[in-house]
Amino acid sequence: MLRRVRIVVRGLVQGVGFRAFILNIARSLGLRGFVKNQLDGSVLIVAEGDEQALQKLIDAASRGPPAAIVENIDIVYEEYRGDLPRFYIDYDCP
Repeated sequence: MLRRVRIVVRGLVQGVGFRAFILNIARSLGLRGFVKNQLDGSVLIVAEGDEQALQKLIDAASRGPPAAIVENIDIVYEEYRGDLPRFYIDYDCP
């Protein structure tokens, strides 16, 4: 079943290669969506795809790359929209 998930990761997650780490994993899993830094120091991930692939992405986001320290992760499942063309890094901070 296709789903959409919104993930907010908090901790030491900016300036440690977190977005590139998520980008590589999401693309390898065939997911669509984006990852972006937030002004509050967190990282936002929005992804769509198969539920099993999304769970693997969530597991990876919970660990992060070696230099990251993940303190908290919020996960919200949403209805699949199919409006994301590929997985990319969104460099625009809100």
